Amino acid sequence: MAERPDACALVTGASRGIGAATAKSLARDGWPVAVNYRSDADGAAAVVAEIEASGGRAVALGADVASPEAADELLTGAESHFGVPVLALVNNAGIAADNLISMLGDEEWQRVIDTNLTGAFRLTRRALKSMLRARFGRIVNISSVVGLRANPGQANYAAAKAGLIAMTKTVTVEVARRGITANAVAPGWIDTDMTADVESELLSHVPARRAGTPEEVAACVSFLASDAAAYVNGAVLAVDGGLAA
Repeated sequence: MAERPDACALVTGASRGIGAATAKSLARDGWPVAVNYRSDADGAAAVVAEIEASGGRAVALGADVASPEAADELLTGAESHFGVPVLALVNNAGIAADNLISMLGDEEWQRVIDTNLTGAFRLTRRALKSMLRARFGRIVNISSVVGLRANPGQANYAAAKAGLIAMTKTVTVEVARRGITANAVAPGWIDTDMTADVESELLSHVPARRAGTPEEVAACVSFLASDAAAYVNGAVLAVDGGLAA
C-alpha cells in the first residue's frame, strides 16, 4: 500500500512482542509509525531499523505511558517528526503484577491500572483532538481474553483490560459520526516474553491447542486501522484460539 501522506500512527509498548509486530504491520500498510518504548531503547531501535530497511518510515519515542505527561509528549513527538497528525493510535503498552486478590497490594493494583488503562485514556483523549479535526481516526485498544473471562490471580490486569473494552465502546458512541472508529482486540495466550513463564499445560484449555503469534494479533490490528474496517466500530475481536468461546 502507498504511504499515507496525511497521517501517521502511534503504537505504544512497541519495542517487542505484539507492539513490535503491530508497528511493522502498520508500516507495511503505508503508515509512518512512531514506536513507543518505556525502557527497551535497543528493541525499539531494532523495530525502527527493520521498518526503514523495508522502505517504511518510523521513529522511536521513549515515554512511560503511566506518566501524566506521556500522552502529550508522544503525540507531539510523532506529529513533529512526521509533520502530520496521529490518526491511528494503538494502545498496546501494558504490564502485569499478578497475585490473588486477598494478597494484592495497593501498589500492584494502581501500577497496572495506571499503565494499562489510565495511560490509554490519556492517549485517546489527546489523539482525538487531531482525529476530530480530520474527521477520521482509528483507535485500537489491546485488551485481553481476561477482560472477557476470569483468570485467578489477575484482578488488577482483568479490571484494566475490561475497562479498556468499556472505554472503547463509549468512545465509539461519542465519535463514530465524525468518521472515527474505536475497537478492541482481545488476545489470548500469545507467544511473547510476557507469557514465557506460563505453564505449557494451560494450552490444554485453548481449543486450538497452541499459542498465538504476535503477527496474528497484528494482522487484526492492521485490518481495524484500515479503510476496509470503516464500518467496524465498538467491536471486540478475540484473538485467542477459541479460549473465550
